[in-house]
Amino acid sequence: MLLDLSLEELDEYVLNLGLPKYRGKQIYDALYMAKQLDEVTTLSKDIKAKIEKDYPNWEILKILESEDGTKKMALKLQDDSIVESVLLKYKYGYTVCVSTQVGCRMGCKFCASTIGGLKRNLSAGEILLQVLIFNKILGGTIKDRKVTNVVLMGCGEPLDNYDNVTKFLMLLSSSDGLNISQRNISLSTCGLVPNIKKLADDGFNVTLTISLHAPNDDIRKKIMPIANAYKIKDILFACDYYFAKTGRRIIFEYSLIDEVNASEENMLELSKVLKGRSCHVNLIPLNSVKEKNLIGVARKRAYYLCGILEKNGISATVRRTMGEDIEGACGQLRNKLGGEN
Repeated sequence: MLLDLSLEELDEYVLNLGLPKYRGKQIYDALYMAKQLDEVTTLSKDIKAKIEKDYPNWEILKILESEDGTKKMALKLQDDSIVESVLLKYKYGYTVCVSTQVGCRMGCKFCASTIGGLKRNLSAGEILLQVLIFNKILGGTIKDRKVTNVVLMGCGEPLDNYDNVTKFLMLLSSSDGLNISQRNISLSTCGLVPNIKKLADDGFNVTLTISLHAPNDDIRKKIMPIANAYKIKDILFACDYYFAKTGRRIIFEYSLIDEVNASEENMLELSKVLKGRSCHVNLIPLNSVKEKNLIGVARKRAYYLCGILEKNGISATVRRTMGEDIEGACGQLRNKLGGEN
């Protein structure tokens, strides 16, 4: 797909078709304006016919809007796969939450994305497309983009799709395109230790967010199968490695599940585990997923538990829940139209 290519690669692509180099920039601009091929006026019918098989074909099936202004998009891709993405409005600007896979194979007990397992990885261009469409919806262009931040926290495990995700990061931060700084990009992982280290070694410096959700391995194994492969101490070692390479503070996500991981003792144990690290904890009252038999704590309880962390020297906040009424909040995205079965 042409959206998988950098501008330099697109130039080579058009030259191989026997077209002048400037056609690469014309195609690139059309792609980054999220134009369908029939909307492109700078290319002749003959050129369109030559690139048609490689030009992305997509359809917005539905956009749902939350009471808080959050928008969730169901996007049908060329092979009829459906992915969901979310646009969130903050005081500092607009954040797009992208999916990196169709489905997910990590099997976390509290997450809708894993229902049905993994269908396939998304290509770099298919991940980028989600950002470009929302930028277009907001009235943005390449030079005057409206999207300020991107989080890889939608459907899928980003580091389970390493090559496509890192190509996406390069395309997204390229000065030729939207030019979003990696400092404004967050990547969330449940803890694929080798690829956390690889991300650092490959020179990326995005904000690394770890879906921790437990203070010890016993609790983590009950809700996150990945805990059978990597212990918390292994994940923390990888985080220390990433911090040493990048200087970026690590964010730990912690969904509070009643009678599972949300006791005072759990917070005290978590404080000991994280003590001395440059990190921040986001406490998240578990968002409801109808297929899962887990219950989140009340926000009042979440703030109380947050206070325990802070008293023990851990930087922490209770994350604001956005888009829950349209199943667009953390852990609710899936590859079904509008979140419906």
